[in-house]
Amino acid sequence: MTEIERLIQLLARLPGLGPRSARRAVLHLIKRRESLMQPLAQALSDAADAILVCGTCGNLDTVEPCSICMDEKRDRGIVCVVEDVADLWALERTRSFKGRYHVLGGRLSALDGVGPEDLNIASLIGRAEAGDIREVILAMNLTVDGQTTAHYIADRLAHAGVEVTRLAHGVPVGGELDYLDDGTLETALRSRRTVG
Repeated sequence: MTEIERLIQLLARLPGLGPRSARRAVLHLIKRRESLMQPLAQALSDAADAILVCGTCGNLDTVEPCSICMDEKRDRGIVCVVEDVADLWALERTRSFKGRYHVLGGRLSALDGVGPEDLNIASLIGRAEAGDIREVILAMNLTVDGQTTAHYIADRLAHAGVEVTRLAHGVPVGGELDYLDDGTLETALRSRRTVG
């Protein structure tokens, strides 16, 4: 196998890239070897050496604990639980959450053989039982496995003395009812609240 074929195969493993897209990306990189390929290779090498998993929350950063956990302006008493670092990044993009996070590293899935011991749940329970946390926000995805995970965590936190909340679900801002799926509409109706 040549270096080019190996590069195509490696890039094809990335989400959203198949063999054809990987081939096009490799050709683009080769054509821009000095301005793009070599700096990209160096950046990948540097990142592989520098990125750490935060021992407190599970976030990715270049410092331990991560910059979010070290930020004194953030509310230590509110922890938002997410399945993956990508979910944390999505919430951070909104700039509306001022608490801390806890990354599970996945979700419970009987079909995939993922149990509670495979996720970062025990340390979440430990954080809650330590007494610094007053609210845990469950921000799991609206999938069967995500909701199973949320229910499991809520049950485990029942005696920790913390308020357990979850993200609101339903009609998105700017959403038109005619274009929404049945599940979203059903959830929106069940999650309705008083106006005023």
